[in-house]
Amino acid sequence: MTTPGMSIERHPDIAELRARYDRVSEQPMTQVTEGLMFMAGLYMAASPWIVGFASQSGLAMCNLLSGVAVALLAVGFTSAYSRTHGMAFVAPLLGLWMIVSPWLVVGVTTTAGMIWSNVICGIVVCLLGLGITAMGMADGGMRMRRR
Repeated sequence: MTTPGMSIERHPDIAELRARYDRVSEQPMTQVTEGLMFMAGLYMAASPWIVGFASQSGLAMCNLLSGVAVALLAVGFTSAYSRTHGMAFVAPLLGLWMIVSPWLVVGVTTTAGMIWSNVICGIVVCLLGLGITAMGMADGGMRMRRR
């Protein structure tokens, strides 16, 4: 029960949830997963220049923006998982987008390197995103009410 004038931020259930998400973010497996996601995002952002399809401006910009989004999500998870865990579902969706984008972006002449780069990086981001989502659900969601 809350008292009048009490901030929702100080509600015991909210404080308990944040503490649980903080515990999740402190686990070594979570930190490794977030670090790998950050590196995958950076690779995706730089992949047009690494793989050599920067001249395909549509896909190059798509990869740049997708990669930066993944890297920023990873930074958010690392620095404030208790506040950003609700966006964890976005990472697997970005991973799926990375997989299909070579075929969906208009005006792209695909090459094998471009496709392999996007598909592998997309799979990695999708799996890491699912892992981060599962880690948050396993601790914070499953043990919410054991009183």
